[in-house]
Amino acid sequence: MRTPTTSRPTRLAAAAALAFGLLVLSACGASSTGAGKASATTGTLRVSGSTTVNPVAADAASALRTKDLTITVDTQGGSAGGITQLGQGQIDIAMSSKPVGDADKAMFAKTDFVSTRIGADAVGIVVRKEVYDGGLTAITKDQLRMLFEGKITNWKQLGGPDLATFVYDKEPGRGTREVLDKFLYGKTGKAPAPPTDNARYAVVGGNEETRTKLESTQGSVAPLSTGFVLGHPKLVALTVAGITPTNDHVADNTYPLSRPLFLVTNGPPTGAAKAFIDYVLSAPGQALVTKHDYLTLAQLKV
Repeated sequence: MRTPTTSRPTRLAAAAALAFGLLVLSACGASSTGAGKASATTGTLRVSGSTTVNPVAADAASALRTKDLTITVDTQGGSAGGITQLGQGQIDIAMSSKPVGDADKAMFAKTDFVSTRIGADAVGIVVRKEVYDGGLTAITKDQLRMLFEGKITNWKQLGGPDLATFVYDKEPGRGTREVLDKFLYGKTGKAPAPPTDNARYAVVGGNEETRTKLESTQGSVAPLSTGFVLGHPKLVALTVAGITPTNDHVADNTYPLSRPLFLVTNGPPTGAAKAFIDYVLSAPGQALVTKHDYLTLAQLKV
């Protein structure tokens, strides 16, 4: 999903410069428990959640080095896991590839979820290249629904090669799964129960696991952030409902599986959390968004 990109004006350059003097990365690992707000520039800043947002956050943490603050970046439970950890006061920043939902707000009524958008990406319907080269380059909404409901067992049913399908679906709560379910089943996103009797259907977690499964399984398909396809020639993203997942189609929201990317805090970000988020919003931080083949705020005209 690569098209020419535009650098974002350095409207937060001052904040970025401050951030360089505040933060340091240690090893990535599980988030430790503690207060849910980072109000100081020393100690530990805990970041967890979406595997889509993770590469940007990890690179931002790596870029911000001093001796006073340790940053842990984790992907426990994906977007839903990050939102839950923030609501429980276990982390300072949740990474999310979906908006915080009404159910989350009701469950954690004492948490003031404040979402800062850092960019956007596309959920691709990604197949192995032999499926694409065998004639299936595009898929309709109805075909996609039948595929994930286990009603399509051979790619020739959709005009592709005579090859058995293998569907890797995302586990509930993942931002990728929510985007797909809302596209297929409307605003509520209530999908039917998965086909338990289908030996060629499996549930996977994060983006890296999904990509590994796709690359190692002939005839496979999965919803996957298109940023994770870059540099992996065995994988191709299909045209969906007549729209290709290009930057232009994500920016104008015509690609039906486009989604925003967020950093979420409990209340307006302060202290180290604010410095970290300000850096991601700055020109150097937005360059990291581009590096991972996502769209910047400038490209989205936000």
